[in-house]
Amino acid sequence: MPVIPASPVRQRLPAWFKRSLPANAVSSETDAVVRKHGLATVCEEASCPNRQECWSKKAATFMLMGEACTRTCTFCDVAFTKAPPPLDASEPERVAAAVAELGLRFAVITSVNRDDLADGGAAHFAATVRAVRARCPGTLVEILTPDFRGNWDALAVAVAARPDVYNHNLETIGRLYPTVRPQARYRRSLELLGRIKRLDPAMLTKSGIMVGLGET
Repeated sequence: MPVIPASPVRQRLPAWFKRSLPANAVSSETDAVVRKHGLATVCEEASCPNRQECWSKKAATFMLMGEACTRTCTFCDVAFTKAPPPLDASEPERVAAAVAELGLRFAVITSVNRDDLADGGAAHFAATVRAVRARCPGTLVEILTPDFRGNWDALAVAVAARPDVYNHNLETIGRLYPTVRPQARYRRSLELLGRIKRLDPAMLTKSGIMVGLGET
C-alpha cells in the first residue's frame, strides 16, 4: 500500500503578524462624523484591516462619487456597478464639514472610478478641494484620483484646484495590468503623473505600488 505522508504541522503565526481592532472613543467619534455627513470611505468600502487603528487617530480616507466603482481591479474589494448613481452636488461641502469637525490638519480624498462621466469626476474633485480650503484654510489636501481614461483636459481641472499633493497609484508593473487593472493602462498612468508636473512643476506628486503580485 502507498505510504500517505503525514500532514505538516501548522505553525502559529508570530505575534506581530496579528493586529487587534479595538474600538475606542476616538475611533467611535470618527465613525460618528462619517455617518453624520453621509460619507463613504475607502477604509470601509475596501475592507481595510487597519480601519480601527487609523480611525482611532482621526485618519480616514474619504471616497467621493459613490460606494461602487465602474472598474473591476482584481486587488480591490470595492463593489462594482455598471450604473452608478448621479453625482451628489452636496458631497464636497459634506466632506469639508467632516474635515472641519474632525479637526484634520491633512485630508486625503479619493474616489471610485467613474468612467460613465465625461470628465471622470475631475470637476467634483476640484469642487471638494475648494470646499475644504474654504472651510479649513489651514488643512493640507491630498487627492488620489483615477486616470480619467486619459482625458487630459479633465486632469487639468483637478490640477487647477491646487491640491497640496496629487496622488495617482500605479498599483503594479505594466506586464500585470491585464490581470490586476484590466481597464487601466500602465503607460497612461505614467503619462498622467508626468503631465501633472508639466501643468504645475511645483506640485507634489505621489504614487503607490503593491508587491507580491508576480513581479520580479
